[in-house]
Amino acid sequence: MSNGCASSSLRRRPEASRDPIYRGRRFSVDVIEQCVRWYLTYRLSYRDLAAMMAERGVAVTHTTIMRWVLRDVPEYERRWAQFARTVGPAWRMDETAVSIRGRAYYLYRAVDRKGQSVDSLLCSERTTEAAQAFLRKAVATPGVRWPRTINLDGYTASHRAVRLLGQEDPRWRSVAVRDCRYLNNVIEQDHRAIKQRCASMLGFKSSRSAAITLSGIELAHRIRKRQFRLDSGKGGQSAGDRSLKQQWDRALTAAPMVSGYAGPLAPLMHQNSSISHTAASW
Repeated sequence: MSNGCASSSLRRRPEASRDPIYRGRRFSVDVIEQCVRWYLTYRLSYRDLAAMMAERGVAVTHTTIMRWVLRDVPEYERRWAQFARTVGPAWRMDETAVSIRGRAYYLYRAVDRKGQSVDSLLCSERTTEAAQAFLRKAVATPGVRWPRTINLDGYTASHRAVRLLGQEDPRWRSVAVRDCRYLNNVIEQDHRAIKQRCASMLGFKSSRSAAITLSGIELAHRIRKRQFRLDSGKGGQSAGDRSLKQQWDRALTAAPMVSGYAGPLAPLMHQNSSISHTAASW
């Protein structure tokens, strides 16, 4: 962790009251969460955030903020997942190219007919195996219903992937596969939120950092689309009435899904598939 100090108004909380994921950190929990939240949500660089924190009297380097993102995003996603709403069974699936050190990787994504995000997976190749890995992961994600229909583009490998999955699990044989170009306008438009956020970056240097960062960007995109139920019960404040900070506070202060924290964990939305030449293992 880099050298730095916070002003008296932003002093860290007592160590005993800290969440386990922040034990041993030198900076305030509020500073860490705010930097990660702003980086994922807005078109800011790490250097932009370092300069903004400096105006608040917090001396932190851009590399420290980068380490916060890479370490904490997987656990943040797990905690948000407890509040995820169920997505619909009519999927639109597509992949979009992402550059990592000048090489094209492919981000497989799917949304339902209302534009709600289903899942995503970063792969190094646009192959049948990559499409299969994405579909297996999507149906295994908590809160995702088994699809009734999947609309694909005309790429042959994706259609072959669904047919081959039918040999593994008979439930895939009942899934209707469509090839209607205008139906995929929903996901083509949804790609824009991810692509526009990545456009302001200097580029990904490794598949690991790309996978985690894209995972966090997807999480922020789902929060904007109100895919999480944060209602506090009858008469309570709904998620739509909360500020972004209040929503994050509510999600991150919930009991974690895993008992005990033993360092960074792989993200839910961008776990690397096991196919050859895919993103590096953790």
